[in-house]
Amino acid sequence: MADGARPTPAALLAEIFGFPAFRPGQEEIVAAVSAGRDTLAIMPTGGGKSLCYQLPALCRPGVTLVISPLIALMRDQVRALGETGVEAGALTSGNSDEENAGVLRALDEGRLKLLYMAPERLASGATVSLLRRAGVSLIAVDEAHCVSQWGHDFRPDYLRIGELKRALNVPLAAFTATADEETRAEIVTRLFGAEAPATFLRGFDRPNIHLAFAPKDGPREQILRFAGARRGQSGIVYCGTRARTESLAAAMREAGHDALHYHGGMEAGERRAVEIRFQRDDGLIVVATVAFGMGIDKPDIRWVAHADLPKSIESYYQEIGRGGRDGAPAETLTLYGAEDIRYRRSQIDEGAAPVERKMADHGRLNALLGLAEALACRRQVLLGYFGETADPCGNCDLCESPPATFDATEAVRKALSAVLRTGESYGAGHLIDILTGSATEKVRARSHDQLPTFGVGRDLSKAAWNGVFLQMMGRDLLRPDIERHGALRMTEAARPVLRGEESVVLRRPQAPAPKYAVKALVAEEDAPLLSALKARRRALAEAAGVPAYVIFADRTLIEMATRRPETLDQMAGITGVGAKKLESYGLAFLDVIAGAAEAPHPARMALAGRSEGAVFDRLSAAQLRLARGPDGTGKHLSCTATTLRQIAERRPRTLAELERIQGMGPQKAERFGTAFLAILHGEGEG
Repeated sequence: MADGARPTPAALLAEIFGFPAFRPGQEEIVAAVSAGRDTLAIMPTGGGKSLCYQLPALCRPGVTLVISPLIALMRDQVRALGETGVEAGALTSGNSDEENAGVLRALDEGRLKLLYMAPERLASGATVSLLRRAGVSLIAVDEAHCVSQWGHDFRPDYLRIGELKRALNVPLAAFTATADEETRAEIVTRLFGAEAPATFLRGFDRPNIHLAFAPKDGPREQILRFAGARRGQSGIVYCGTRARTESLAAAMREAGHDALHYHGGMEAGERRAVEIRFQRDDGLIVVATVAFGMGIDKPDIRWVAHADLPKSIESYYQEIGRGGRDGAPAETLTLYGAEDIRYRRSQIDEGAAPVERKMADHGRLNALLGLAEALACRRQVLLGYFGETADPCGNCDLCESPPATFDATEAVRKALSAVLRTGESYGAGHLIDILTGSATEKVRARSHDQLPTFGVGRDLSKAAWNGVFLQMMGRDLLRPDIERHGALRMTEAARPVLRGEESVVLRRPQAPAPKYAVKALVAEEDAPLLSALKARRRALAEAAGVPAYVIFADRTLIEMATRRPETLDQMAGITGVGAKKLESYGLAFLDVIAGAAEAPHPARMALAGRSEGAVFDRLSAAQLRLARGPDGTGKHLSCTATTLRQIAERRPRTLAELERIQGMGPQKAERFGTAFLAILHGEGEG
């Protein structure tokens, strides 16, 4: 790179972070943020959004302020950046006075490129003057959906960010994985004001994540079997209640797993201890409510299970998205049952939101039921909800084992008729009693045993009818009516079915048993090496007091185990091995793969993985051959490794240019010049 030239994002991506290319969609976002445009980026969890503000921070003058909701996330990102050679700091309530003083000193000295801060710190009147003095030139907002007052992650202090942007008069880049259009509109209004930002909506597919659902049938045992097949892998189990997290974590420990529980009722110190252990330990399982996960930056979570149905399809997408953020395979299992649905419905009904919002939330829950009761590729259904089309993925339970189906048009029409004939005033249980001809006291008291629909559904059992109603809600043919305490109301989508204009195919009640076989991360012959690499990583991480993934992510170790690099040049070509990490850890991991490796001169190390490295080696070989002249009888001459590096990088074209390089001079230029120039410009092999 020429002296004084500002590095490009692509060059920094390779040199510092060790990635050969951007992920789809990243480059356009990085370009917009680097150019100082107000930007809103909606990216899937694990889509690489951190790089979309870290790279611009390194390309732009001044300091980039990163507003992030969790201290744990900020600390981990600062540590990870430090391992790549980037100076970053965080001002948090969890810092000691000495730590905060060190960050402020680094700011004053102009050393920091990124400053992380929790939104609560914006309430301090001194913050704006501090940021002005530090030379903040860009604000990046992580988890920007926290600005939404109706979201479960709402943080009131996020509402101050728009005011901060105006006070500093700098561009703002907001990032979120929330795909909901309503939330996106709220982010724009509250953070950007009148000027609409450049908006990027990344594709929502995470093809490395395997999707699976199963009806509840002894959920504790189902979760234990699923975890047992993945013993030793990091995982999260989400539960609907605090009590269930504690009981299920205890059951996991009894089964021999390393497992902890986590929920919002725990003391802050207890929660922090769980977060730290999860970030640092390989193979730990956390059984948690949704209080756990936002901001968890652990890239090697290999599986995510839901012991209870999530609250919406957006929540489901965010929660499973915490798995496989390194791009390596990850698996999911979501259990669901009638009790889950009742619980989620009651949560919506008892909330403080307006009626229209509650109806929309029931629609979101219906969309999740539609995913749970899907008949074909789940990824097609999931991406379809977000407005995307896709081919069958081959990486979900339904692609692997399609369910048995039946033509349910008549059954659905009977159910819709029962809904209408009872004035859309009753829930599924009462309607099923009518359809199956069960003359309960409630049915008789309302004379519903006199309806034409009474007993017309005796061909199906009550359990089968429950499945029909569940799938009808999953198709959004029926929706609970808030103002009638959850009575089922027919939607517009149901009218063509009722009129006989559309047919309906549903899943048969007997669902196939879920498979619990674990997918191998590497081929069988590479598994022992991967284990050895993980052991070396764990030892280095413990010595440095950092999470294992800060050294290298699973994905990087998997590539090492598969490709088996034998030199530092080859190691530099492994995804995730940047220049600083190559220098810090390259030899340690080469030692595991290929045995003891001799450390090269620092000048040669600096060229590892670059084309100049091969040129350096050829120059070195030519120098050795000509050290005593062409005939081997002359005075011994040699160039230092630093001189050879300068020649390899600057590529002089003439003997006069070569002679001017520090450490050469006329005598060495005469001895080595012809051979060196031939190597540099392809006229010979040297």
